[in-house]
Amino acid sequence: MPTYEFRCRTCDDTFELQRPMSESSAPASCPDGHPDTVKLLSMAGISGTQQQPQAGGGGCCGGGCCGS
Repeated sequence: MPTYEFRCRTCDDTFELQRPMSESSAPASCPDGHPDTVKLLSMAGISGTQQQPQAGGGGCCGGGCCGS
């Protein structure tokens, strides 16, 4: 079952709830009972690699056209 992260707008606490995907958008109360919460975007399960730009590739700042 997926875990969703929420933040309480009243006490600024963050908490997690496990619930079925079909209930992912359902409202959630914080552990202190405050009803005003927002679901946070979780980065869990997102993977990949980030490529670094190549230096000196002839672009504006890599090829010397910026007056250097």
